[in-house]
Amino acid sequence: MEIDYLIIGQGLAGSLLAWELIQRQKKVIVVDNNKENASLVAAGLINPVTGMRLVKSARVDALLPKAIEFYQQLSAYFQQTFYIEKPMLRILRNNKELVTCKKRLQNSDYQSYISEIIPSASLITTPFGILKQQKTGYLLTKPLLEDLKNYFVSIHAYIQAGIKYNDIALTPHLHWRNIRPKKIIFCEGYLACNNPWFSWLPFQLAKGEIISATTTQFIPQNILNYGHWFIPLNSHQFRTGATFDSVNLNLAPTKTAKETLLASLHQVYPGFSMPSTCAQQTGIRPTTLDKQPFIGNHPKHPELVIFNGFGAKGSLQIPWYCHCLADSLLYNLAIPQHSNILRYNQMLRQ
Repeated sequence: MEIDYLIIGQGLAGSLLAWELIQRQKKVIVVDNNKENASLVAAGLINPVTGMRLVKSARVDALLPKAIEFYQQLSAYFQQTFYIEKPMLRILRNNKELVTCKKRLQNSDYQSYISEIIPSASLITTPFGILKQQKTGYLLTKPLLEDLKNYFVSIHAYIQAGIKYNDIALTPHLHWRNIRPKKIIFCEGYLACNNPWFSWLPFQLAKGEIISATTTQFIPQNILNYGHWFIPLNSHQFRTGATFDSVNLNLAPTKTAKETLLASLHQVYPGFSMPSTCAQQTGIRPTTLDKQPFIGNHPKHPELVIFNGFGAKGSLQIPWYCHCLADSLLYNLAIPQHSNILRYNQMLRQ
């Protein structure tokens, strides 16, 4: 069977890229093992201003409108809301953050994303105040990926299978099983570290754990950011996370992570009724050395492509980069230099 693109991995990157290419009338097949998928447990948080220094995410003025447009298109097709826009309250933890925040409020580049400092909010106490952020929200990644999987199945564009790299032949023509694609695009998340063609890229993996829980107490409908995050899903359900562990790269939930997340939440939300039971999930983020994604053709085997490395900002970044990669594949347009894997080409020669 001859197709245009074989996409390995049905996480957020692989799914959104497949959707983009199918909308451009390309024949695509997605292959996924239906097992390890960090996107299914990700918070899907979209926050244009992040970090202790309250820095606006690079290229967010282009990334955010594209992401919202992309998710609105998917919502219209599937008749389901996937992106939930909610204001975020950034709890200022020390005087240094407060000073930085005041400077950002005077900067016109930030005025679309932050509005004011308030002294406190319901159930929350903080001596340094709270920054109100806007154009923030979260993506419901699990229902989105489930709907996309069902869509791919319905158009015969999905195969559930584990990929063995030895089963991919580059000569005399590119093929896997009985499929002959023009290109294979790897969207494997952290598993790319074992990919024989792309393992030379400097991934910096990190295990993250989150908690989903229900409480009898009414939950105010603001996202909280206090080093960790708190997302109200409805009036009584919430998610909180995420931990960061670059050493223990496994998918086993830990008691330490649960205690850390609940203690952190209690510290900023002392009036909040802690849940007696909660579900704990883990995933491994495919973060990168320079915090930029890995996109592009293999330097020696251009028929092999990678689309990976979005880390915790995937919900914000992936739609725009899907457009970039599709333009590159279809029209030979240049991939943005900051994300093109050729920036690390010298590592392959070593």
